[in-house]
Amino acid sequence: MVSMRDPAVLRAINERIMTAKFRKHLRSLACAAGLLLLISIAVSAQEPLRINYGLAMPHPTSHLFEVTIEVELPRDPLLTSLDFQMPKWSPGRYAVFDFAKNVQESRAWGGCPREVDANGRVLPYSCPSGDLPFVRLDDQTWRVTTHGNTTVHFDYKVFANDLSGTFSQLDSRHANLNGGCVFMYVVNHKQDPVALSISPPKGWRVINGRTEKKDQTEFEFPNWDVLIDTPTEVSLDWTDDRFTVDGKTYHVVIHSLGSEGGKRPALVRDIEKIVRTETAMWGPPEFDSYTFLIHFANDGHSSDGMEHLTSTQIIQPGALGMGNTYEETLDTAAHEFFHVWNVKRLRPVELGPWDFTRPANTRGLWIAEGITNYYGHLMQRRAGIWNDAKLFAALSEQIADIENSPGGKLMSAEESSLIAPFIDDATHAQQTNLGNTAISYYPKGETIGVVLDLLIRRKTHSKSSLDDVMRKMYDEFYLKSPNATYYLRGRGYQPEDFQRVTSEVAGEDLSDFFKRYVRGVEALPYQQAFAQVGLRLVREPRAPVTVGITAADEEKTSFRIAEVRPDSPASQAGLQQGDVISIFGGVKLTPTNLTKTVSRYKPGDRVALVVQRGDKTLSLTITMGEPLLFNYRIEEDPNAPAEAKALRAAWLSGK
Repeated sequence: MVSMRDPAVLRAINERIMTAKFRKHLRSLACAAGLLLLISIAVSAQEPLRINYGLAMPHPTSHLFEVTIEVELPRDPLLTSLDFQMPKWSPGRYAVFDFAKNVQESRAWGGCPREVDANGRVLPYSCPSGDLPFVRLDDQTWRVTTHGNTTVHFDYKVFANDLSGTFSQLDSRHANLNGGCVFMYVVNHKQDPVALSISPPKGWRVINGRTEKKDQTEFEFPNWDVLIDTPTEVSLDWTDDRFTVDGKTYHVVIHSLGSEGGKRPALVRDIEKIVRTETAMWGPPEFDSYTFLIHFANDGHSSDGMEHLTSTQIIQPGALGMGNTYEETLDTAAHEFFHVWNVKRLRPVELGPWDFTRPANTRGLWIAEGITNYYGHLMQRRAGIWNDAKLFAALSEQIADIENSPGGKLMSAEESSLIAPFIDDATHAQQTNLGNTAISYYPKGETIGVVLDLLIRRKTHSKSSLDDVMRKMYDEFYLKSPNATYYLRGRGYQPEDFQRVTSEVAGEDLSDFFKRYVRGVEALPYQQAFAQVGLRLVREPRAPVTVGITAADEEKTSFRIAEVRPDSPASQAGLQQGDVISIFGGVKLTPTNLTKTVSRYKPGDRVALVVQRGDKTLSLTITMGEPLLFNYRIEEDPNAPAEAKALRAAWLSGK
């Protein structure tokens, strides 16, 4: 409730008086009335509101969350309506998903809160109550007419049945909540403090990264952005293991839907090793507690990892006790926890606060995600979870992804970052050629990261490294910069800032490196970089010849072409996506025998094909080409000098 003696209300009254004086002055101007109205409405729209969210789930099998947004308004005759908007996407996943398509059964209603004076007497005031008129303005916005009410409620239901780091799920076993696809925001008021009250089914417990006490169902957040940055699990059977590092409490919350095989204690210990290693590099984080919210879905398909300010959500398709689920969970945890600093706080300027009416566009995801990928791998080696061979294999795989991709020759790291809305788990109704023209900013950023790290170490004789670049960026832009917006501390950076800081740490102008390898598409100087630490990169053909086709995943017996590489013999022969190759050089071709079949040939051999294209049977000839796909392997150079071996030891240990 708001009392008329509240200092905030008195300030608002004073502002009204000043506005009245300003109004009198403007009457002498020709357009005073219309101009004043626009100014007054703009000022009113920015006054902080008290916003309370309610979340209920009375019928879990319906997959419907029931949301209530209660907004307490100032008594302002100029404030005649309120807009509620569902975001088109959510932070951490950059594709547009249009969450509003799952909103149903909206209702608006109003009333007046009971207000009392300093002596406890109820203040006289009346306003209409009951249902309020509202209209859907566009695909994501609803406008409610306030009709003089000082409390407006907007209720709606959201269908949710996808377990992921982006969407939400409500079913008979649990509720998993990602706020971006559930909670609308009040337009122009994302910056206002909000509260959340959760009403779980009987016996279900609530846990998230801001849980402070047992059986907590009420939460407060400084703004809507932090509300949706707090994934929440509501269920009967999650577990909570804890450990402490540097006075900070870490929760490993696990929701298992399959056998754990007795691995949970070891998993918690290894996650603690990762936390200790990453905080040793960055220094103590600014939070008091952090939650690893892990789901072992055991459904064969649910898989994700998503970073948040005081938590991460990790979803594995298998059970903890099966296959390589344990190792994949640690790999994801190492990546997501590194995001505590890189991207959640040290962030490109476009990443917070956001405009949720359009896709996010930034040139910096190769830093935010790609370099995080690099450190996620490196930190497991430094933590003693991986050995040298495991790290080298992971880095080799990232290099292969980039160097074998035709898009690697066409798209830079910065452009790859900009088209994230097209490639970050985006769905496409039309066919695209992205498989031949695009690259992912994850492996591209990781390969740039390892090369930069090793070159800096060599230039500075291991006195500095990429670790120092990241720490200096965090210090300058997050810890010490004046707050640019209501969202978190500090300000965002531009890619040019990263180039400047990297050059400062290296003690050398690296503008040419960034021009050629970050904004350009030249192949990175891998051999030069690895030689600095007594390693070499070995490249070997995957097959003696190249055809340039891949099979459609859904086909098991017929070889239906999923993609044709543009610089390949298949493209030159006139093959195209959707063709079915029935005969390849007299052999019936299947998805499983392609490698064996083509290995009989050498570059320059001409091979007869029988191809089915729609209802037509074609006879084509393909000329086998030189290898285009290679396996990469990082190995130790037995002739490496002692200085290089010392640099390698420092790199792997973080010294």
